[in-house]
Amino acid sequence: MRRIFSGGIYEKKIGYCRAVVAGGFVHVAGTTAQGTDIPEDVEGQCRSALAAIEKALGEAGSGFSDVVRVTYYLPHAPDFEACWPLLAATFGDNPPAATMIECGLIDPKYRIEIEVTALARA
Repeated sequence: MRRIFSGGIYEKKIGYCRAVVAGGFVHVAGTTAQGTDIPEDVEGQCRSALAAIEKALGEAGSGFSDVVRVTYYLPHAPDFEACWPLLAATFGDNPPAATMIECGLIDPKYRIEIEVTALARA
């Protein structure tokens, strides 16, 4: 088993890491927009979260084409449609199984959180 840390502010506060490589899979924790300049719009936040996920997957030796499951969490379900073109471009010809859940997030400034499970390359 291998743990991948991003250095995000919540990792130490809550006790988790960005991703864990185990059992043939890369499990990436729920990821919101990253950095000190969080975009206000859901598309910008989606783009930022995907960049953080891509980095974690890359450190694990995987990529978006290896993702088998994705879960999207949004405080306002109607915002999700604005992310569809970006998500379709990200997963392209390799779309994973997906679920979208409307729920509260850890901070009201966040408009989307994304969690993925990918195959770990040998």
